[in-house]
Amino acid sequence: MSIPDVSLASKPNSDHEEHEKENLTLLLDRYKEKITRFPREKSWMGLDTYMYQGFWYISKSAFSIETTMAVQESFQAQSTDIYITTQPKCGTTWIKALVFAIVNRTKYKNINPSTHPLNIYNPHKCVPFLETEIVRKVPTYGHADSPRLFASHIPYNALPKSILDSGCRLVYMCRNPKDVLVSWFHFENKLKDRYRTQMTIGEMLDVYVKGFTPYGPYWDHVKEYHKASSEDPTKVLFLTYEDMKVDTASKLKRLAEFLGFPFTEEEVANGVVDEIVMLCSFENLKDVNKNGDFRKGIPNGSFFREGKVGGWRNYLTNEMTQILDDITMEKFQGLDISF
Repeated sequence: MSIPDVSLASKPNSDHEEHEKENLTLLLDRYKEKITRFPREKSWMGLDTYMYQGFWYISKSAFSIETTMAVQESFQAQSTDIYITTQPKCGTTWIKALVFAIVNRTKYKNINPSTHPLNIYNPHKCVPFLETEIVRKVPTYGHADSPRLFASHIPYNALPKSILDSGCRLVYMCRNPKDVLVSWFHFENKLKDRYRTQMTIGEMLDVYVKGFTPYGPYWDHVKEYHKASSEDPTKVLFLTYEDMKVDTASKLKRLAEFLGFPFTEEEVANGVVDEIVMLCSFENLKDVNKNGDFRKGIPNGSFFREGKVGGWRNYLTNEMTQILDDITMEKFQGLDISF
């Protein structure tokens, strides 16, 4: 069993990002004419969003319509792969940390806790995104590495055919759309220098309900993965952020079973489950990531605000709340999805 060479994270980010920038430029040129034929809306933070296969994407970034199409065309999955999939702002960083810690717990069993990768690096360094993997000069994993851990925001039906056909495992986590909206609002405000246009939470709500967010509409994204999980729960595990928060230890054991790395009775008795819960706790990850940048212009700390359930109550008016509740009730009617 191997893991990505997270020691690369200690090298200057600018070196890796320059390589990614060069490859992204090639992708932009490859798809520039094709995306002009897609429906377009100027909405998200003043950026154009493009409709592709039923979902909206921004352009000219690592997480974009171009990288999604490139992933579809060239990424090759392996049957032993594990994929962590989410809509943005649904606890992606946390679920990455949990999966990484579960799969690699034997490797780090006898080390000094302070040297564990999650006590040094952002979880996004430990579990790469497909969207950024596709523009890397050197792949994160070698041919013999297994299992490979990847993450993505790409909708289920837009995933590469090789993933859907490989029989590999997918972990999907969603979150209350009201908390997702508020998390988007704060995240983008932290990165305000990256955009020309700022949005109030009311303006963001209008865009959000129309689905014009990256990888939106939110509700359709969730429904695709929920359907896939209902059809084959042995291959797609559907989780909610709220459910994971209620009793993290028991949900962690369920997650480990699904991944094929179940905890032994001895591990449970020796507190291994509780150790992982603490290692991946919001408080610990926030402290580890209080300095440094994940990527240029994106501080590590921007991924850690409160990590709470129900924080939307401090930001959304009754009218905003009702709008989101009505859409959620309509879209999820008949589905066992609750927050």
